[in-house]
Amino acid sequence: MNKQAIHINDTTLRDGEQAAGIAFNVEEKIAIASLLDSIGVHELEVGIPAMGHEEAESIQRIANLGLNAKLLGWNRANLSDIQASINCGLDRVHVSVPVSDIQIAAKFKGQRQLVLDKLRDAINFACDRGLSVSVGGEDSSRADESFLLEVAQSAQEWGAFRFRFCDTVGVLDPTTTYKKVSYLVSHLSIVIEMHTHDDFGMALANTLAGVKAGAISVNTTVNGIGERAGNAPLEEVVMGLKYLYDIPTGIDTKRLVEVSKLVSKATNFPVLPWKAIVGENTFAHESGIHAHGVLQNPITYEPFAPEDVGWERRLVVGKHSGRHLLLSVLQQHGITLGQAEIQSVLDAVRHQSVKTKRSLTVEELLSLVPQS
Repeated sequence: MNKQAIHINDTTLRDGEQAAGIAFNVEEKIAIASLLDSIGVHELEVGIPAMGHEEAESIQRIANLGLNAKLLGWNRANLSDIQASINCGLDRVHVSVPVSDIQIAAKFKGQRQLVLDKLRDAINFACDRGLSVSVGGEDSSRADESFLLEVAQSAQEWGAFRFRFCDTVGVLDPTTTYKKVSYLVSHLSIVIEMHTHDDFGMALANTLAGVKAGAISVNTTVNGIGERAGNAPLEEVVMGLKYLYDIPTGIDTKRLVEVSKLVSKATNFPVLPWKAIVGENTFAHESGIHAHGVLQNPITYEPFAPEDVGWERRLVVGKHSGRHLLLSVLQQHGITLGQAEIQSVLDAVRHQSVKTKRSLTVEELLSLVPQS
């Protein structure tokens, strides 16, 4: 597999915000864009300029920040959409067209040629005005293979620098993704970008399969937010590339939890405790066997160090805790107990944990320790 650096194009501010119930205000968009830029994200899809009003204002203000990240506006294959991107100060645009017969029937009355005509006109309009153009094939995963290739090759011929392969409704598996993306890579000279959705829980797996097939740009969203079941999570893609494939991204992974918390606050949706990479339980150990192993050597039950993403290891006591964990936590507070006392406290811990339906706080644990 090619080990060249992978380009991260984060779409938290566009596809992420399209999730039901999420609406960023201007200041939140600016804060998210600034933080993503500061950790080294290469490109930001900052929104849909044609929406106007607050959306256009936020895009204009982000464009004026002088960020290192390249900025991209999302557009339909309409000249007015592209003009709106220009008006926002963008010099890089993404043009999306439907490529599956399902989508073409719904949006272009089944006329494939109309799709090509509108795409050609949009690319020409943008290129004539000095813009860099990325093209996206909406519903690429369900498209006729020959028509998908025709659209991608036409986009390349007309001046697009990248083609986005979209698993719009998340119906692919990694094996099929690899085959479909490999086919495109072998027939195109421009960059292939992966855009995956998580309807069957395979957004990350399909993104990585696309990378293995030769895609060198990937779309992500922080915490995996996005339409329906969401998109490929930034934190999972970056760490997967780093540890599973030894592929560099240049992202400061130590700030991934910081980014996650900012976006969680802006969306008003909490991150599940067991969410991969950034969930608060990711490096929390309660089980007696696991805690004992981690106390001996962290790599027994941790795939990488918590500090690598901005977490700290936590040892928590609860129903599944054992003697080694309990002794370790108590010793941290200067408490040493005999064997009989340890068992008594452990029994009390397990009883209280079942009663409260959670692990215990340090204060609750210390209250169970017999006073000498």
